[in-house]
Amino acid sequence: MAKFYKILPLYLFTFLLLSCQEGGDAGDLLGQWRMSDSRYVSFSGSIVQFHTVDNNVMSSQIFGNFHHVGDSIFIDCHSIHDNSQHDKDVIENVFGFKPFNNIRVKIESLTSDHLRLSKDGQYWLLEKW
Repeated sequence: MAKFYKILPLYLFTFLLLSCQEGGDAGDLLGQWRMSDSRYVSFSGSIVQFHTVDNNVMSSQIFGNFHHVGDSIFIDCHSIHDNSQHDKDVIENVFGFKPFNNIRVKIESLTSDHLRLSKDGQYWLLEKW
């Protein structure tokens, strides 16, 4: 029981942070979307998070700001690690979004379960997770 009280402030902080961000500018994009078994994109407020999972453990995590305007999403990623080249490689090569800090993708379709994005002949299909 003592362990619970040690982590209780972390849970409270997380809850408060998420409740302040809930919805906001995200609209129908709000939530976590899965690109594949290991790649995820989450939208909340005006924050986007890209993360990968390896053996059920989050291995890469990159944040950015996004704006949803009409049928487009504009994303500016930010490096929070010392190795910003790693973050750039993850976004551009693992997720396929380029360039790292000035991404614009078109929303081909958006339902409560699926999100289809495109850019320059490349397509991404994400499902709500």
